[in-house]
Amino acid sequence: MSDRTPSTGATTRPPSPHSDIGRRIEHRRDELGLTLEETAERAGTAPGYIQYLEQQPTAAPGIGLLIRLADALETTVAALRGGDADLPPGIGRAALHPQWNELTTEECRARLSTHGVGRLAVSTPEGPVIVPVNYSVIDGAVVFRTAPHTTPAAAAGTQVAFEVDRIDDALSQGWSVLVRGPAREVTDPDAIRRLEELAYSAPWAGGERNLWVRIDPVAITGREITVR
Repeated sequence: MSDRTPSTGATTRPPSPHSDIGRRIEHRRDELGLTLEETAERAGTAPGYIQYLEQQPTAAPGIGLLIRLADALETTVAALRGGDADLPPGIGRAALHPQWNELTTEECRARLSTHGVGRLAVSTPEGPVIVPVNYSVIDGAVVFRTAPHTTPAAAAGTQVAFEVDRIDDALSQGWSVLVRGPAREVTDPDAIRRLEELAYSAPWAGGERNLWVRIDPVAITGREITVR
């Protein structure tokens, strides 16, 4: 990972080993395309302290700063600490005063466009199946890349549901967005080149996954739980 400056586009390498939490902060910051200054402004701290957290193996920020950093980086305290790697999200206890809200279509699209990993629900001869896929949002559609004859590939030519969410166990709050619509295989060479140029990330599973599937949203709904 490297830090980027808006004025020059130059990169700098940290002079010392990173702590685990420092690597997670820098990795998430890099995913969002945020500079040290932008991250610090979001979290209400100094850029130098963010750099210190990323570079010093002994850095141990307090829970207050971790909560602000998690919010600034659109992730969770557990994710920054690395404690959720082998645990399902949502094991935290419910808050005393939760507030449940419907998201507007615009709010849903904004959360959906952060990219990442979503869950695809598709019908198969054995019954309905839900699988995770790395996705991007391009031209208003959800797109992902897979291999022929896989479960995600079976979505092409069918009506599907696609869901993304974000869970913060530390605050017992989160949101989810559900997309429903037809899925189809993308076969036009120009369209495929455009997807390859604009896609946010490649499938984590690796290998030859050159079949593009596009989901055109017919309905987008979402909800969130916040804590007052």
